[in-house]
Formats: sequence, C-alpha cells, structure tokens
Amino acid sequence: MTEFARAAQDALGRLGIELADGGRTVPTPLTGEELVAVPVHARDDVVATIDRATDAWPAWAAIPAPERGQVVRRLGELLREHKDTLADLITLEVGKIASEARGEVQEMIDVCDLAVGLSRQVGGHTFPSERPGHQLLESWHPLGPIAVISAFNFPAAVWSWNVAIALVCGDTIVWKPSERTPLTSLGCAALLSQALSEAGHPNVHQLVLTTQPDDAAPLLDDDRIRLVSATGSTRMGTEVGPRVQRRFGRTLLELGGNNAAIVTPSADLDLAVRGIVFAAAGTAGQRCTTLRRIIAHTSVADELTDRIAAAYDQLVVDNPWRRDDVHVGPLIDEGAYAAMRDAIDRASTEGGKLVTGGDRRDVGPGGCYVGPALATMPAQTDLVREETFAPLLWVLTYSDLDEAITLHNDVPQGLSSSIFTRDVREAGRFTGPLGSDCGIVNVNVGPSGAEVGGAFGGEKATGGGRETGSDAWKAYMRRATTTINHSDELPLAQGVEF
Repeated sequence: MTEFARAAQDALGRLGIELADGGRTVPTPLTGEELVAVPVHARDDVVATIDRATDAWPAWAAIPAPERGQVVRRLGELLREHKDTLADLITLEVGKIASEARGEVQEMIDVCDLAVGLSRQVGGHTFPSERPGHQLLESWHPLGPIAVISAFNFPAAVWSWNVAIALVCGDTIVWKPSERTPLTSLGCAALLSQALSEAGHPNVHQLVLTTQPDDAAPLLDDDRIRLVSATGSTRMGTEVGPRVQRRFGRTLLELGGNNAAIVTPSADLDLAVRGIVFAAAGTAGQRCTTLRRIIAHTSVADELTDRIAAAYDQLVVDNPWRRDDVHVGPLIDEGAYAAMRDAIDRASTEGGKLVTGGDRRDVGPGGCYVGPALATMPAQTDLVREETFAPLLWVLTYSDLDEAITLHNDVPQGLSSSIFTRDVREAGRFTGPLGSDCGIVNVNVGPSGAEVGGAFGGEKATGGGRETGSDAWKAYMRRATTTINHSDELPLAQGVEF
C-alpha cells in the first residue's frame, strides 16, 4: 500500500468509515497513485436512493424548522472536530495546499452557522389587502427531494452550501459528487449521518457514487426530484438545464467563470498584485472564481505585468502533502495541462506573448505540476473569451473606463469581477447598473473567494443560480400566496361584482 493510500485509509478510519473490498479506485493528483477502492452505484441504485429520499420527505418536512436546524448545528460541531481529517482527504483527492483545504472545511462550518440562524428566520411577508376583513400573506414551504451534483474542485464546501440550507428548509437530498472525489464525499456523508442519527432522525441524505452519466440520469429525469442544484462547466449546464426544464423541474446552476480584474491608474499596485496573484494562482487556477483576465490601464500595464511576473517567480509549486510552504499544488490531471498548453500555443498565433510560467515542474513521477502562466494579449480574442480551467492569466490593456467595462463584459460568463481603484467614481461606475454584469462585483478585492453571508452565483453562461447567504434559501422552498377572509362578506378584488 502506498503512502497516500495509507493516509486516505487512516483518514476514513478517523471518520468511522470502513470500506468493503472491491469497487473503483481513484488516483491522487499528488502523484497519480491509486487510493483506496470505493463502491460504484448503478442506475438502479440511483433510483433506489430517490425512492428513499421521497419516502423520508413528508416526515422531515413536518419537523419544525428550528429542530431541523439543530441537526445542522450538530453537523457544524462534527466538522469542527474533524476539520483536519476532511482537509487531508481534500488534499489527497484534489491536491489543494493545506491552508486552502482547511479553509474549505471552515467554509462548511460557516454555512452551518448561517443555516442554524436561518432555521428561525425563514418566512414570508404580509401585504395590505384591498378588501375589508381580509389578510394577504406569503408563506414558504419545503420543496421536496432535491439532487445536488457537485464538481471536483470544491468537493465538500459546495455540498455544504446546498445541504445545510436545504435541510433547514425541510428538503431531503440525493448527492452525486464528482467521480474524482468519492472519499471526501463519503466523509461528509458520514458526518451528516451521525448528526441525524444522534437526533433520532432517519438518514434524509443519500449519497450516490456513479461513474457513467447515464447511471445518474434519473436525478435529472425523475419528476420526484423537485430541484437539481448542479455545479460544473457551462457545457454541463447546457445539458442539465433544458433536460430538467422539460419536466418543469427547477435548476440551480453554478457554471463556468471567466473572471477579470480592471486595474486603474489610481490603483494601489501593492494591493492589486497581492489580490491578483492569489486569485489567479490559488488552487492551481482550478476555481470557478479564478482570475483569468487582467484589464490594465495603459499607464500601469507594464509595471503591473512585471510585478506579477516577479511574484509568480517566487511561488512554490510542489506536492503540498510533503511540504508546508507550497503555494500551488498539482492540476487535477493531464487533460487540464494539455488544455492549458493548447491555449498558450494558440495565443502565440494570435499575437500573444508568454511572459512567464506554463512550464511543467519536476516534482516527481505521476503528478501534473505546472508554473502559473502570465501572457499578454493584443486583443480579447475568442481564445480569451473561453475559460481555460488552469492557472493561465491574460493581460489586456485599455485607455478609458468605458472601454475597460466593455472588455470586461464581453465574455459569455458572468460570475465574479473586480476593480482596483482609489477613485470612488470609478468604483461606483463599475458596481452600478451599467458596470460589471457579474453576480459578484468586488472593489479592491480579487474575484476569487467569497463569504457565505452573501449570495454566491453569476449571470449569463454562469447559470444564474445563487447559493449560501442572502435569500438564496428561497431556491429550496416553494412559495404560497394566501388570502384569508375573516369577515362575513365576500368582496371581489378590483371591485368586480358578480
């Protein structure tokens, strides 16, 4: 058994998980070596999980929301207890550096805290009725069984965004995680199962580990699944969205990003460089909120590019399991590196110039380690409008702010955005109705990373979904507008007489 297989088995043991022999193993991106075997669920298994989620839903929906919130509170406590263990699994399966892996688990804890408070606040409004002796009000009710489909890059946090909120809203859940991260998924499911069991509730959360898209198809096609919350590529969303809509199901889509930062002449370049480097190189460029484009004013573009290149040269690219000082871990697989190199090669034929990075790093056999790449481009070509899911950052220039905002918005995606400026007028223009067209708009903050208190999601080809904070909980519930007549009369609205 390899070092990493032993580490994975040890982490699972600390979570009380014992796996039977057989099944499928997944490689760790750290070295390409195989980890432990996990079960694989077929189509019939998926249908059976939907059956169980459907059967469990009426009893769960009938439980008062504050009591449901106590299950989420216990989940948060268990996450605190097992924070390092889950972080180990995330590093083993995704390749994240230790601080980012622990940060992902902290995000789960934060959203549990938010959901516990929400369990005592979910509610609608009352409205003045035009009819005497009548009340007009809005109420929110549990939606039903939902499906959560998550991606490899945040194998735990995105699950928690959905599950913590859906549970307090009274829904049951079927979760299909990425086939790349089954161990992290088993760990999350085990902790939630423990929280439910301790409170005397049945397991209203079901986990399905599938490898073939057809096996997971019932999650999209079964009328009993009221909401499909899917995180992944825009291409995936174009398949999931229409398919669920054909049966009038709901979707919550969190898809691709092509995030940009405008850097103005008044920007604090020290601040900008720090924000840009993490946003572009963190998680090896494998976040939906990763910074992909810099739109720099011509007066600062050269200095900014030089300073980013110098910072890139100081980044430690290595195996985060074996070193504590690593900034950038591996790409998820060889396909990600091939796409990155193809984009760099295409850029050279379109007038682009590679400033630094893009080189394969010798960290040992098996892993795919690459230096974060920085390239200048003379214009925003179709290549730049595409999302390359790797640490590849394009630098474009502009002369006036209207031009910069036009460049910023001239991509299919609309997730996260930034402007670095000391000018309140520029900040106001960018955050206003004719500024950034993204769901997340930041000033003097990079686009990567978000607090759970605000709604997370984007516009256009990013899918339009919202998760975690603000009123994102409404996606997991159904709304009813209710009129109560407590008079002895029966007046009709709009003065109609019949």
